[in-house]
Amino acid sequence: MKYTIVVCDHIHEAGLEMLKNDESINFVMAADVDKTELVEKIIPTADVAITRSSTDVDEKFIKNAKNLKAIVRAGVGVDNVDIPGCSKEGIIVMNVPTANTIAAVELTMTHMLSCMRMFPYSHDHLKNQRIWKREKWYGYEMKGKKLGVIGFGNIGSRVAKRAKAFEMDIVAYDPYIHPSKVTDLDMTYTKNFEDILACDIITIHTPKNKETIGMIGEAEFAKMKDGVVVINCARGGLYDEEALYNNLTNGKIRFAGIDVFNKEPAIDHPLLDLDNVTVSPHLGANTFESQYNIGTQAANNAIEAAKGIAYPHAMNLPIDESKIPSFVKPFLEMGQKIGFLESQMNKSQIISIKVSGYGEIGEYVDSLSTFVAVGAMSQSSGDTINYVNADFIAKEKGITIESENCGASSVYKNLITIKLTTAEGTTTISATIFDDNIQRIVAIDGFDIEVALRGDMVMFKNTDVPGVIGSVGTTLANNNVNISDFSLSRNAKGEALAVILVDEAVNETTLNELANLEACINVSYARI
Repeated sequence: MKYTIVVCDHIHEAGLEMLKNDESINFVMAADVDKTELVEKIIPTADVAITRSSTDVDEKFIKNAKNLKAIVRAGVGVDNVDIPGCSKEGIIVMNVPTANTIAAVELTMTHMLSCMRMFPYSHDHLKNQRIWKREKWYGYEMKGKKLGVIGFGNIGSRVAKRAKAFEMDIVAYDPYIHPSKVTDLDMTYTKNFEDILACDIITIHTPKNKETIGMIGEAEFAKMKDGVVVINCARGGLYDEEALYNNLTNGKIRFAGIDVFNKEPAIDHPLLDLDNVTVSPHLGANTFESQYNIGTQAANNAIEAAKGIAYPHAMNLPIDESKIPSFVKPFLEMGQKIGFLESQMNKSQIISIKVSGYGEIGEYVDSLSTFVAVGAMSQSSGDTINYVNADFIAKEKGITIESENCGASSVYKNLITIKLTTAEGTTTISATIFDDNIQRIVAIDGFDIEVALRGDMVMFKNTDVPGVIGSVGTTLANNNVNISDFSLSRNAKGEALAVILVDEAVNETTLNELANLEACINVSYARI
């Protein structure tokens, strides 16, 4: 079966190559197609669409998206996507929130340094006006200054860490995080927004929504100290722009660094007339590295969504992400992948799914079971399964879904175990997430084994006798299948399990040859 992925706007060539090279994907490049033609003639054929800011996912788009199961917004912002409208039609909306993180962080630091040292203006004075006047350009040091960070997520927290290296004092405001995320870094966490307004420099790193639009206006500027420096490299309109202009002209704000505007392109904006503003034309994601990351991550997310493997960074999930710790979401995505994996290992009618959580993740097993069910049933339900209807479809198919909070784990801080029972048998996989969100299987059907959760996987169970590894390796080699990783485990019953990651898809002929090896008990193959 082939899945159609439509690329509506330009992304990095590396992402396009990923789509072109996947044999299960019908890739349609429509970035240069007229938008009316795109919506009316191409989008109706799409299983997944990749968009950027040039394509509005509005009522007309959604109405024509008759087969669409997911949209990937190649970037952070989803301002141009009607998420409630997509949810109503069962379309999952995903973004790529971390691909341009470093680019945005470094641009924020660029504006901060430029404001403190008035660098663009001294540069212009010398280079363009050919005036050497050192006494005109006395700036301020960042060391010892108090930096207020509004929003302590992927970008805000990294800005704070870099500012800490400049020996600044950091005060962070973010009601949606645990204070320890700030205090563990030897920074100050506050629930009182006026603590932010008292800082020497203020930088904002929040999404743009009803709560944050214009969150700093005349009243907030009035409470700031004279000579404050403000930075916005997040979203346009978080500072009330009229109030920002007024306070830059009356001297309350000494300098501002602005990368984003309420309406773009902002070529006639009043802020451009001021000589105490550094500006850039929305360059937060404009590095070669970030464009590569955005393109490849968007392509990978689209492929996983098309195949029903996972929906990374979905925006319209059946949970309120503001109410769950940040460590939970990677477990949800991993749980869905394991459900998908087990359904391939044990290809038969699903009877039951049991999800157990050990450690803090145990408190979220109900949400986790929904994700596991989507992964497990995507093999049989295809396009009809999503987070909203998973429980209903399970009941319709007579599948029992059970979740269990098991308390603390004796070995891992957090561990999930997923038991999938079908008409032909049971498969049980345990997995955890190590530092830096590295997903790892740690047990399969009672065998303790550490395996990366990715790629093409051959599971080979055999009697524990000499020569098996050589026979398996020779069989794969004879079929031009290259091994990238080989993990082995043994049990007390005289059995062994090998999980083999390979570079190519494995066909039925190769699997049959492996199954016919004398020591083989069973063999299965899965593609994540």
